[in-house]
Amino acid sequence: MLRPRLAATSIAVVLCSLWVFAQPPAQAPTGVPGAPAAGQGGGARGQGRGGARGPKPRKTLLIWADTRNGIAQHDSVSHAMAVIERLGYESGAYDSYIRTDSNIISKNPLRTTGEPASGGPSLANVDAIFFLGHREVELDEKQKADLLSFVKDDGKGFVAAHTATTAFLGWPEFGEMIGGRYDGHPWGTAAGTIINEDPAFPATKHFGAAPFAFTDEFYQTKEYSRDKIRVLLRLDVSKMPPNDEVHRTDGDFPLVWAKTYGKGRVFYSALGHAASTWDNRDVGQMYFEAIKWALGLTEADATPRPLPAR
Repeated sequence: MLRPRLAATSIAVVLCSLWVFAQPPAQAPTGVPGAPAAGQGGGARGQGRGGARGPKPRKTLLIWADTRNGIAQHDSVSHAMAVIERLGYESGAYDSYIRTDSNIISKNPLRTTGEPASGGPSLANVDAIFFLGHREVELDEKQKADLLSFVKDDGKGFVAAHTATTAFLGWPEFGEMIGGRYDGHPWGTAAGTIINEDPAFPATKHFGAAPFAFTDEFYQTKEYSRDKIRVLLRLDVSKMPPNDEVHRTDGDFPLVWAKTYGKGRVFYSALGHAASTWDNRDVGQMYFEAIKWALGLTEADATPRPLPAR
């Protein structure tokens, strides 16, 4: 009696296997927020960078954060870099390289031996930089010239976040490119009210025209001029408690701005002190839209404007 049963069981297993292999492949779920649209991403990472797979169909972003000489290094830097990479990958808007080694900030990067580097990112093959570095990043004079030329002459993009205004304090030309310098954070991490000066700009449109509440470590900026930057968001200092470390008397406390530097596009935002801030959907959308603008995927008016009348 056992042999007929074994034979029947074997036949059933074979038939089930044939049925499984005959089924069409499973489809990815649709309607998931942030999932890539058809033809956008979803393939192997780096597939859009060219090489053996053909020319790159998408722009490429270098996510760069050298924090070796940082003072009070921010724990949020790693998470911020991951968020920026994910936004590009899931949307299909751009491909990313994540690097903390600053030797690749060159149009002809070198290995530690002094020999030419092969493969990987450089200022010769990326379209924009997302920068979240600290203090004095080690670049030689040739690298500094290449970085300025990358934006000013080649017309590439530079998006900088939070600690970026603390970087290269001994390099005046970097301050000119980014548009301002770090001047402390008078209140530490605090709740404040932010004014949207430009609800039409892609990176700040979603915040709406009305002032909104926000908690962050608000950076104070010095060495900026409204003749050279278009302020997008500013802190309403009148809503903050008095503080002797506030250095301006005109109430002008820019937090986010855009500018052109030669042929290139530059964007800076002071928002992003804590790792949790990078999980805020509005903050993520702001940086995502800023990167698209810096990459030339969208257009916006970056003409400098004076402080609006109260």
